[in-house]
Amino acid sequence: METLEAAERYVKLGFTLDKGISHRAAIGLVVLATDHTIEYEWRKLLAVDGVGFYESRISNSAEITPATLREMDSLIAPGVAVIRPGERLDVVAFGCTSASMVLGEGHVMERIREARPKAACTTPITAARVALNALGARRVALLTPYLREITESMKDYLSARGMNIVRMGSFEHSDDNEVARIDAQSVRNAVLELGRHDDVDAVFVSCTSVRLVDQVAAIERELGKPVTSSNHAMAWHALRLGGVKDELPQFGRLFTVQNIEQ
Repeated sequence: METLEAAERYVKLGFTLDKGISHRAAIGLVVLATDHTIEYEWRKLLAVDGVGFYESRISNSAEITPATLREMDSLIAPGVAVIRPGERLDVVAFGCTSASMVLGEGHVMERIREARPKAACTTPITAARVALNALGARRVALLTPYLREITESMKDYLSARGMNIVRMGSFEHSDDNEVARIDAQSVRNAVLELGRHDDVDAVFVSCTSVRLVDQVAAIERELGKPVTSSNHAMAWHALRLGGVKDELPQFGRLFTVQNIEQ
């Protein structure tokens, strides 16, 4: 039996509920097991009051080939299902550019909707197309870390969906763990090399492992043209799909564009 003294030391306290961290938008993200970069960049890009960012990881091979990319197919829906189960998610993003191309954006979104039928969906390649259209970029330079086969496939994929890829460059490296360690100067030099040509309106840096966000605004000032990446474009797209239209010019031109132009 509880003593009077013990009872006096314990108090049941009252509380009230507010709308929580995600009162403006709840955004879910499926991350690859080998990805070092996307969470780091998204924590900066989505640091907006009222926006909650939640994630899960799925297995994948560090070796980036068409075959290993296809292996992710059956893992997407289970990966989505463990993000805030039973709670609201406004947007779900899938964090792999090349797998979104190999599997098809529509197929990836079908997998997401198996677990979250009401959520808006995006992928890096979807977001890049939407972002570049919103920026008015008609002639795009494509920078990737991929082997040439995958880079060429991405050019063909984007071209078939209305993007005019006028120049391409690649680091031609297949190890996803090492792609995440390509340094800032290498990325900057590559973007400037591809973007300096008069026939280029904007540069798209493909792959969620490649780091760009910390220097995107500085590169744009030097280049005089918009630059975006898989992580950068998809964070912007996720915010806009979630109804968040805050302008964040510290993250470059794209983050001053409020409306999505499909």
